[in-house]
Amino acid sequence: MVIYIAADHRGFPLKEHLKPVLDAKGYEGYDLGNAIEDSKDDYPDFAALLGEKVSRSPENARGILICAGGTGMCIAVNKFKHVRATLGISPDQVYSARHDDDINVLCIASDFTDKETAEKIMEVFLVTPFGGDERYRRRLDKIAALEK
Repeated sequence: MVIYIAADHRGFPLKEHLKPVLDAKGYEGYDLGNAIEDSKDDYPDFAALLGEKVSRSPENARGILICAGGTGMCIAVNKFKHVRATLGISPDQVYSARHDDDINVLCIASDFTDKETAEKIMEVFLVTPFGGDERYRRRLDKIAALEK
């Protein structure tokens, strides 16, 4: 599985902290930017880069987006077909989002998430399988129909 990660200037320090954690756990990670902490960058640009990648391979790719509040990234990336993103607020909530809703993009609010919590929710996001129950699939099919 390929893991894409991206952040604007407000999420940049947390992204840089999480990249070696991904590497240490053996994930194939790709940094989509920003490459520097640039106060003039805009989160929709990074959400679009990552959304395009995950949209092309929703079963084999996941994404992690980081900005100040997380909401802007989440709104932007959810515009892409086959992308199911959530704003991760706790390990338990992210477990539920992966297991029940098969999310493939995790958005993190750098202003409200410390490094330790970010590591935990990222790990839960990456290791939790989709539950696959009929009711979950039925609901995801209804969401997919909305994309048409």
